[in-house]
Amino acid sequence: MSEKDAIAAVPAPVTQVSLLSGLRALGIRRGDTLIVHSAMSKLGWICGKEEAVVRALLAAVGRTGTLVMPAHSGDNSEPADWANPPVPPSWFEIIRESTPAYDRRVTPTRGMGRIAECFRKTPGTRRSAHPQVSWCARGPGAAWLLRGHTYRKPCFGMGSPLGRLYRRNAKILLLGVGYDNCTALHLAEVLYPGTKQTEVGAAVRVHGQRRWVRWREIEMDSERFPRIGEAYEKNSGEAVTGRLGAADCMVLRVRSLVDFGLDWLTKHTEEMRLEAVDVRKADE
Repeated sequence: MSEKDAIAAVPAPVTQVSLLSGLRALGIRRGDTLIVHSAMSKLGWICGKEEAVVRALLAAVGRTGTLVMPAHSGDNSEPADWANPPVPPSWFEIIRESTPAYDRRVTPTRGMGRIAECFRKTPGTRRSAHPQVSWCARGPGAAWLLRGHTYRKPCFGMGSPLGRLYRRNAKILLLGVGYDNCTALHLAEVLYPGTKQTEVGAAVRVHGQRRWVRWREIEMDSERFPRIGEAYEKNSGEAVTGRLGAADCMVLRVRSLVDFGLDWLTKHTEEMRLEAVDVRKADE
């Protein structure tokens, strides 16, 4: 959204005060543990830009609450898997040898949006140690949520920050984005026994030395998340809808969404596999 379009999208400037009022209307309270997925471009014109949004979110959960955002760094990954866009195969080994090792203080996010990147840089925000799918958090629950999150464990398993957010039954705010941005559903993929695994890689620092390491993870498929979300809402899933500025928003609970997602995957994965086979045959 251009600046001109952002101005036209709202009747008056969006402020930190109006954002906080909107968050309260969505059911965000002091003491909440809140995961935020966001698109700054959907909000309209905001006084203070993404800084104002982060400040409003922190005010909404208060000093007793914990604010959480994904801080994934997809650039630090196996280049052979890149598709949007791909790079020439002749580049693969150069990228593996040259990508800087993950540094939770410096490594930027990729595809998380301006709000998440602003939160990452906000003083007092902690970040987990995973080189590809780290999380950032701030508040009394941050250290517990983020501890031990490395590539040596399933990145979205029950021992990860996402698993702890499930146990805490955190709230999820989809701020101008849809279910395809909802990381919590990757936990359903981990819990579903039919999810396949694949080999991945990243640059990390081991005993002070930069190394390219490989490990196995689940094959993640967020393209099916909108279908899961649509079915969740049709089945009276727990959700509150509203607006912040010009952005459509939704607040859900992690546990009910993940439980529903696991049940959906159990029932529909084979059906989706057969659909994919039919599409490939039609293209041949």
